[in-house]
Amino acid sequence: MHEPTLIATVAAAFVFAFVFGLLADRLRIPPLVGYLVAGIAAGPYTIGFVGDVALSGQLAEMGVILLMFGVGLHFSVAELTAVRWIAVPGALGQIAIATVLGAVLAMGWGWSFGAGLVFGLSLSVASTVVLLRALEERSALDTANGRIAVGWLIVEDLAMVVALVLLPALAEVLGGHVSDHAPAPGGNLFLDLGLTLGKVAAFVAIAVLIGPRVVPWILGQVARTGSRELFTLSVLAVALGIAYGSAEIFGVSFALGAFFAGVVLSESRFSHRAAADSLPLQDAFAVLFFVSVGMLFDPSIVWREPLHVFLVVLLILVGKSIAAFVIVLLLRFPVATAISVSASLAQIGEFSFILAGLGISYGLLERQATDLILAGRLLSITLNPLVFSAAGWAIKRLATSERVPPWTRTFGVARFETLRATLQVVHERNEAREAAAALKQQELLDRFPIFAAVDPEKREEFLLLFRPRTASPGERIVRKGDKPDGVYFISSGSAEVSVSGSKIRLGPGDFFGEMALLTGARRSADVTAVDYCQLLVMTVRDFQQFIQRNPALHAELDRLVEERSEMNRRLGEAGVAGVSAAGADTPS
Repeated sequence: MHEPTLIATVAAAFVFAFVFGLLADRLRIPPLVGYLVAGIAAGPYTIGFVGDVALSGQLAEMGVILLMFGVGLHFSVAELTAVRWIAVPGALGQIAIATVLGAVLAMGWGWSFGAGLVFGLSLSVASTVVLLRALEERSALDTANGRIAVGWLIVEDLAMVVALVLLPALAEVLGGHVSDHAPAPGGNLFLDLGLTLGKVAAFVAIAVLIGPRVVPWILGQVARTGSRELFTLSVLAVALGIAYGSAEIFGVSFALGAFFAGVVLSESRFSHRAAADSLPLQDAFAVLFFVSVGMLFDPSIVWREPLHVFLVVLLILVGKSIAAFVIVLLLRFPVATAISVSASLAQIGEFSFILAGLGISYGLLERQATDLILAGRLLSITLNPLVFSAAGWAIKRLATSERVPPWTRTFGVARFETLRATLQVVHERNEAREAAAALKQQELLDRFPIFAAVDPEKREEFLLLFRPRTASPGERIVRKGDKPDGVYFISSGSAEVSVSGSKIRLGPGDFFGEMALLTGARRSADVTAVDYCQLLVMTVRDFQQFIQRNPALHAELDRLVEERSEMNRRLGEAGVAGVSAAGADTPS
């Protein structure tokens, strides 16, 4: 019987991750370590069930995409711009130093210069996924140091995109060859570099300039349907679609494309809802990411090459961290920031395997290099929580111990406070935008108490259904005998209802036209603008679909129709047109 590879792999990954993650928690170590051990247990190098490594890697890539999309939802272009003066020079400087250290180490083992260069470059870039997990667990993602670390890694990702294009062009110069399975270099290094930078710049420009206008509009149209499934699907389509399109068209990584998709959406009113809808999938696929890392690891490398593994891990945990620490201080930022950023970089990321695989295809690296990189990655990820704990202890001691030199507390503080103030302004702007959306909902309730029965999320959807309209003095808004086209809400100005010889004045907060929509009858009155009116109009289709999706509101409106019909009947018998005190039950 043919094994259902996809189902078997996913099921085993989740079951093993649950068991070992729970065991890790009981042992008071991070569940992440349990996920890595689960991957080793399900991998091809241990006895028992063996999952599909290639398939799990693709599922893990989806986890990276969704997680980076979630980061982008909580990041903004303004925040990226604010941290650029430390993230750009810091990331590039740290990559250069780590690459040199890795190259020297590899050449000390007798490897060629080209092999050492690729090896060092593979060890220089950290994992954004691991960093995000660490920051989220410590509630540090929204801090200034957290923003600096994330911005730093985004710059590293951009640098790796350039490196992946330059490597084929430099392969023969570095002692490699043109692979039969890899694209041949273009032959013009400067042309290749120019095209790469041009593609990346074009992608960023489109994402920043066009994306905020198009993506929120699309999600707004979906939100108006009131379907949670469609909205969740639209969020996934945006994240995965932009990630895939950016990789295919512009040559950037899936993760980077997803990050900018989140940044684009972060500027819209749908950012929180999109984050909430995608969070369960982010968590599930993030677990698959760590399991897939474990599945690739061959434990025998630890006793086959113990010294090599030790030196690789030492370079990742200590060498990169010291380099980052010194660079942050040289950029005149505080010691606490230097410690925080150093801990963030004490592991290696997804680009490490991509670079190593490309190096193997061009004959620059041997298989041993991949095993060492995998060992360094898994061990550094496992030890990273300890590094963060040590960093937290050092920062706390820096602030409280009397033995610490005073300059360590004051160095770079002025520059850091300037950056933090800038990030705070950006944060306050985002909060003001959210507060404005909440205020609109509150105004809706204040003016139309009938919608108090609607859930807050549905009220936001309700606001999306409105279409603005203006009416000049004397303009006929509704004509008696016409078919109902919508329900009208008065934001400002006043209108006059003419029915049965009587005239009724309506003002801000009143609405009219809903009776005909509920009963299906034609308009029974004329409504004319008395002065300049600003109206919010909801079409027949939108109004009917909305009340159908909200049973409590539907019941309230049915009750209101019965009350109005009875009131109008009684008042009609007395020769008077019936209206409600609030004006909401004016004849339609």
